[in-house]
Amino acid sequence: MLLPLSAAETPSRQQKSVNKIVWSIAGSDSGGGAGIQADLATIQDLNCHACTVITTLTAQNSVNVNLVEAVSEAMLFAQLDSLLSDMPPDAIKIGLIANQQQVNQLAQWLSASIVKANRYVPIILDPVMVASSGNLLNQHVVDFSPLRGVVSVITPNQSELIALARAFKSDARNQASSQAGNHAEVNHQADPQINIKDEFTSITPAITSSNEALTLANMVFMAQQVSRYLGCHVVAKGGDAAWQADRAMDVYVCQHVEGGSAEHNDSVFVLSSQRVDTANNHGSGCTLSSAMACFLAQDFVLHDAVVLAKAYVTSGLKQSIKVASGPGYLARTGWPTSLELMPHIVPLIVRDSANRLLNDASFEQQISQSMRQKKQYQFSKLSTPLEVYPVVANISMLEMLLGAGCKTLQLRLKPEISCCDKGIAFEDEQQKAQWIEQQVFNAIQLSRKFNAQLFINDHWQLALKYGAFGVHLGQEDALSADLAALAENNIALGLSSHSYFEILLATQVNPSYIALGHIFATTTKNMPSTPQGLTKLAKYTSLLKHHFPTVAIGGIDSQNLKDIAVTGVDDVAVVRAITQAREPVEAYKSLNKQWQTLKSLSVIADSKGLNNSTTSTEPYQEAL
Repeated sequence: MLLPLSAAETPSRQQKSVNKIVWSIAGSDSGGGAGIQADLATIQDLNCHACTVITTLTAQNSVNVNLVEAVSEAMLFAQLDSLLSDMPPDAIKIGLIANQQQVNQLAQWLSASIVKANRYVPIILDPVMVASSGNLLNQHVVDFSPLRGVVSVITPNQSELIALARAFKSDARNQASSQAGNHAEVNHQADPQINIKDEFTSITPAITSSNEALTLANMVFMAQQVSRYLGCHVVAKGGDAAWQADRAMDVYVCQHVEGGSAEHNDSVFVLSSQRVDTANNHGSGCTLSSAMACFLAQDFVLHDAVVLAKAYVTSGLKQSIKVASGPGYLARTGWPTSLELMPHIVPLIVRDSANRLLNDASFEQQISQSMRQKKQYQFSKLSTPLEVYPVVANISMLEMLLGAGCKTLQLRLKPEISCCDKGIAFEDEQQKAQWIEQQVFNAIQLSRKFNAQLFINDHWQLALKYGAFGVHLGQEDALSADLAALAENNIALGLSSHSYFEILLATQVNPSYIALGHIFATTTKNMPSTPQGLTKLAKYTSLLKHHFPTVAIGGIDSQNLKDIAVTGVDDVAVVRAITQAREPVEAYKSLNKQWQTLKSLSVIADSKGLNNSTTSTEPYQEAL
């Protein structure tokens, strides 16, 4: 869950921009590889300020845990209260909790701190139970149910997932029995906390405390049950699963994600990365959860935080360090900037049309099919750069801009606007469809006359029918479009994206370009996401550089064109700055000339090594 803050920001934080504050509530690892120590290294590496609340002292090295000792109740609360009064968090990561008493104390404190406020804090729980050496860190089984409704995300590994699912199943059945004993009617559909179906028993007959018998289907189902029971998102880590081979696959079960696309809510995803062949994995779970907290603190949506954290861990494993006899530690490699490190995302269909849980064979088939997509689709490449890329809503504007020398445009028809201007009212949907088809046909004919690259927004069937140069689709529309037919007919494909997560999904179908937006506030479309801003645009551009052409869109005009150029994005899509200008042709020519000048300076800056959008853009800004 999200935790509003009761403490006001201090004057020093208001006066000066500082790094986001991330709390780590966890145990101390005297060996330095996991726990608070791993969290500190990760949080600082990802440009946040780390604050710590130590729950437990452990005497351990790379091979053994020799002693585990919880801090006193007074010390635990003193740390929490001290930080809240002066250094309130932007995100919280919870790691090792020593015992049940601490779980209850933390749950009560966090719940008591929830007040009506405008600022919210994501809380990530890494339910640590066993050290990498194999030693138990909790002498007794810990019940995490008091944190129900408090945590936003839980990140169990395989053993922890099994323990959680078994405990929650038992608790739910006890609740059901208790209610039945009191002659109360149990409504399994109304109360998700006790909605533990008999499917659990049927698909997990061989599971004990070991994870050897665990399969992907088991993992998916248990992650869903944990998500329902705790009322939070789940990232079930699969790196320790015996059934996995050359891939490291995690299961991501999400509920409603604020700022994310509606089609990704209440979904299950498999996140697949190439397995790193190393035994130096001490602290990998701590690193994942604290990295996730950092990305969330820096205003990235949860989907982004999950894939970025997985990429960060993969990079750390690739450059891991062995310092003693036991497993070594992950390297801290900075913000993930390599597309090769990012996981492949598989949106998983979990149930069939009869609402029956699918089996492992079905899941494996879905994963294999998704992994083949990029090789399967070969869309036409751009014949010339997009440059200033006007998005227009009618044929007259299209023809004006083509006549002015514009070589790439997008037709985004809005019949309700185009027709109202002319006093046209459709009698029925059929007449509206006929009007749209005629507009698309006319637009394609015009584009051929002027030898231009015309992209048709949304209406891919008509673009296919009349042979348009390209189609531009949103992520939701791409799910239902016949991408194979478009690729086979040499039609270019542009895809919209509004986050790292959507960028990765776009790259998996190998499009002709990827649109990044919306960068600034816009009134041309209702957007579920907030404006991305220049910092995120620079990071997205850096990730895709040398892989896919990129185009920024959303609120772009002559006043912010220079700022956009600094990010390194290839081109810009423009709507209102052209279509609502008093002289659209002159507006286009002026913007295009300005962009060409900025791009020339960008090339000069690149050649001098000044333009590095992933770190600082000041040298390039001076050049501009």
